Amino acid sequence: MANDTAKQPLLSGFLDPAPQTNKKDAPKRRRLRRCRSAPLAEKVAMYLVMYLGVGTLCFYLVRNQIVGEKTDGVLDAVYFCIVTMTTVGYGDLVPSGVPTKLLACAFVFTGMALVGLVLTKAADYLVEKQEILLVKALHIGQTIGQTEIRKEIEINKVRYKCFVVFAFLLLLIVVGTIFLFAVEKLNLVDAFYCVCSTITTLGYGDKSFSTKAGRVFAIFWILSSTVCLAQLFLYVAELNTESRQRALVKWVLTRKVTTVDLEAADLDDDGVVGAAEFIIYKLKEMGKISQEDISLVMEEFEYLDVDQSGTLSASDIMLAQSSQRWK
Repeated sequence: MANDTAKQPLLSGFLDPAPQTNKKDAPKRRRLRRCRSAPLAEKVAMYLVMYLGVGTLCFYLVRNQIVGEKTDGVLDAVYFCIVTMTTVGYGDLVPSGVPTKLLACAFVFTGMALVGLVLTKAADYLVEKQEILLVKALHIGQTIGQTEIRKEIEINKVRYKCFVVFAFLLLLIVVGTIFLFAVEKLNLVDAFYCVCSTITTLGYGDKSFSTKAGRVFAIFWILSSTVCLAQLFLYVAELNTESRQRALVKWVLTRKVTTVDLEAADLDDDGVVGAAEFIIYKLKEMGKISQEDISLVMEEFEYLDVDQSGTLSASDIMLAQSSQRWK
C-alpha cells in the first residue's frame, strides 16, 4: 500500500489532467503562445535595418573603389549589401581597393550570420501566420472550428511549413522570371536561368539586375527568395526526421512486450511495473527522453523530498526552499 501511495502523485497528472487546465482559459493561452514570434519580427527588422544602414553607408563612402555596372550610388550600395549578405555575388559590382575588399569580407560573414540566425526565424513567423489559412483551404466546404484547426496544425506542423514555403518559393520564381523578362529584357530561358542561379546563390554573373528598377526589385526579391529556399531545405530535412521518429514510435507501440521489457521498466526493482514506470520506459524507447534526463529529474525530486517519504507535499517544497535560502 505504501508503494501505491508513493506512485499516486506521479500518475495523477496522466490519469486526470482536467484539473490542471482551465478549459475556458486554454484557447486564450494558446493564442498568446502563438503570438510570441511577434517581438522576434521586430528584432529581425531592427537587425536588418542596422546591417543595411551601416553597410550602405560604408560601401557608399568607398563607392569609387567598387567597379562594375553602376546605376545610382546609394542604390548600388544597398544592392551590393544584399548580394553580399546572401552570398549571391554576381560579379557585376566588385570591390577593387584593399580597404573595400576587407570591408566586403567583414560584411559577408556578418551577413551570413544574420541570414542564418535571424532571418530564418522571421520566415518561421511568416509561415505560422499562413498555417490557419492553409488548413482552412485544405478543408474547404467543411465546418471546422478553431480547436480542430490548432490540433491539426500541431500534428502536421512541419508538413504544412513545407507546403507554405514551397508555395512562396514557386511564387517568387514566377515573379522573378516575369520581372527579368519584362524589365531587364531577358528572354524567358535566360530569365529563368538567372532566377535559379540567384536563389541557389550560385550567382554566375553572366545574367543579373543592371537597371535601377531591377536593382530596387532585387533588394527585396533576392533576400526573400534565398531565405525561402534555405527554409525549404531545412523543413524537408525536419520532415524526414519527423517521419523516422513517427515510424519508431509506431514500432515501439505495436511490438509485443516481453518479460525483458518488464525487467527494464521496473525502475525501483519491486517486481511490478506501474503506469508511470511503463510510460517512462516507452518514452525512452521512442527516444523522447534519455536515462540522463531521468537521472536529473530524480535528483531534483530527491532534493525536494525533504522527509524522504517518496512523495512531494507543500511542506516539502517550503522546507527545501527555506534550506536553500539559508545556504
